[in-house]
Amino acid sequence: MLLTILGCSGSAPGPGAAASGYLIEAEGASLVVDLGNGTLAALQGRRDPFALDALLLSHLHPDHCADVSALTVLRRYHPRPPYDPRVRRLPLHAPSEAADRLGAAYAPSAAERSETDLSDVYDFRPLAAGTRHIGPFEVTAVPVAHPCEAYGFRIRHEGRVLAYTGDTGPCPQLRELAADADLLLAEATWPDHPDQVPDLHLSGTQAGELARAAGARRLLVTHVASWFDAEQVAGEAAAAFAGPTARAEAGRRYEI
Repeated sequence: MLLTILGCSGSAPGPGAAASGYLIEAEGASLVVDLGNGTLAALQGRRDPFALDALLLSHLHPDHCADVSALTVLRRYHPRPPYDPRVRRLPLHAPSEAADRLGAAYAPSAAERSETDLSDVYDFRPLAAGTRHIGPFEVTAVPVAHPCEAYGFRIRHEGRVLAYTGDTGPCPQLRELAADADLLLAEATWPDHPDQVPDLHLSGTQAGELARAAGARRLLVTHVASWFDAEQVAGEAAAAFAGPTARAEAGRRYEI
């Protein structure tokens, strides 16, 4: 598998930095996991948006799905033949409210209500705990601790495993998600501190502790909020985990 970081700024885009989005490729197939603010531009520099096999959304906070509106415009109105959205809709695996929430984000006014039905562009497939197959990928969705319906993803291809936490606070499910992963892509929004809001985000230290407890082989820290020092957060993670540790960088590609 090949992982490309489309964006990794936590909670909101930062100066010159897109929010969360990740491109995963293998055997000519491709998945995009999350499509936050600014990530569609990065995607178009790496992969034809019409050639995606699926889009997965870990949850419906804007920094993980805001560019779905832009993708809707591109797929609905682009004149490129022979693409016909009535024939080929993009499978969109997302939490249960995705069709309504993304439709409202796209066209919220009363005059545009007919535009809020996005089923001409997407084949909505609600997420639930469990495993599904998407092309050559085995994708296991694991519910995680966040203020809304949220999932982490465990993506397997030819015996290799990429585990992505999505947005989450510490919870027992993360051990299952990250167990023996070849690469753990773990959110670490902030430096460790004693008064963290529960069920919201991980600190750098907690991301490192998760990698160590789960037996992950490599740790890639992502989703650091732009108002914190990403090197400090990644340093916390490295101090808690003896394996190779780095912070995600937009535009970088990682072999798994």
